[in-house]
Amino acid sequence: MTASPDLSALRSLHLPTGGTGAVQPEMVAAIAIGFGLALLVGGIRLLRARRGASLRRAALRELAQAARLEPEARRVTQARLLRRVVRTLKGEEAARARGAAWAATLDATFGTDFFRTGPGRAFADDLYRRPASVDSAAIDAGLGRLLTQIRA
Repeated sequence: MTASPDLSALRSLHLPTGGTGAVQPEMVAAIAIGFGLALLVGGIRLLRARRGASLRRAALRELAQAARLEPEARRVTQARLLRRVVRTLKGEEAARARGAAWAATLDATFGTDFFRTGPGRAFADDLYRRPASVDSAAIDAGLGRLLTQIRA
């Protein structure tokens, strides 16, 4: 018959580092690295938010200035503004699109169908059409709404 193990044979509990201090260097390093990474991520998010806000403010300011122009000059100024916004958000290649591809790029950039099926068609293929055949108020309102939603 074998004797059952006795609790006195167990060894006592001890810390893995064998240290006696309350502050362990590995824990301090892990906390410092985690805090540094959190600051880095927060800083990147703040910079991206500021960039988007400044782009949105500049675009809305330019749109308001264009509203004071004659209809033909207003539409040309708005078209230039849209090219710059797309260039900033999507890159040079996207800003070079023309015709139906430009309308699709604008719709993809702003998450809408305003430029393919709505009044925004004027910027894709109707830019040089007579101003009387285009609803300038609908274009102005639509662009204002879309530029307000810019998130970079």
